[in-house]
Amino acid sequence: MLRILHQIFRTGIVTEPLSPEIEAEVQIVGSRLEDAVKKRFSRSLAIRQVDAGSCNGCELEIHAINNPIYNCERFGIKFTASPRFADMLLVTGPVSRNMEIALKRTYDATSSPKLVVALGDCGYNGGIFGENYASLGGVGKIIPVDVYVHGCPPTPTAILQGIAKVIGVRL
Repeated sequence: MLRILHQIFRTGIVTEPLSPEIEAEVQIVGSRLEDAVKKRFSRSLAIRQVDAGSCNGCELEIHAINNPIYNCERFGIKFTASPRFADMLLVTGPVSRNMEIALKRTYDATSSPKLVVALGDCGYNGGIFGENYASLGGVGKIIPVDVYVHGCPPTPTAILQGIAKVIGVRL
């Protein structure tokens, strides 16, 4: 254990900062998002992320908006494990046949108003998976979607912009 801690202290911080252009864009989107979240949701926006059958590329980008570089919590965005406490559903991937009922139940358990953001090309139309014996296609065929965020996978900035768009922030 001590050897691992010594290794961590010797290595130091290895995360590279964002380029100034991307950092400026994140700050602009984030400040507008923060103001809208405070007005509409009192203090914070609770998001329930649902993987409906993706390749996990979009999940990596969702984890990126949670990391210390993007730090979505500074804008009032928090992720929750329960759809009952969620203000928004963030759905990734094409809906697999095995996830259809679970996605509908999660949507039904989410409190009103139900905001839904579908991430990636797979969430839009099934992407490279399309519609086949295992996949039903895009999220919009199963539950109503408010905003689609395109990309394979979408960038963290695009995800933040999609969240801002669904709560009514003009960018």
